[in-house]
Amino acid sequence: MNIMKMMKQAADMQKKMGALQEELAGRTVEFSSGGGMVTAVARGNLSIERVKIDPKVVDPGDVEMLEDLVTAAVDGALAAARDLAAAEMKKLTGAMGLPPDLGLPI
Repeated sequence: MNIMKMMKQAADMQKKMGALQEELAGRTVEFSSGGGMVTAVARGNLSIERVKIDPKVVDPGDVEMLEDLVTAAVDGALAAARDLAAAEMKKLTGAMGLPPDLGLPI
């Protein structure tokens, strides 16, 4: 086993992971709840970009329903962002001949 080769591969992977993190921060996924009444948009770096709420769902007498819809939309958007990040990481680790389930942070 050539230690210099391994160190170069590790440095290359670190560089590629940094580039992937930047790319994911610029990509978005979207999830809607309540039949499209509430939509959350998340970035691939697991941050929420925005939440859209249809004015028809805003009822001062039923704030709990709106809270549930927002929570569902945000949860769905974050799940989609995690799936996106995992798929991109699998491409990166697979291209380097590494197992896809290394649990490396994005």
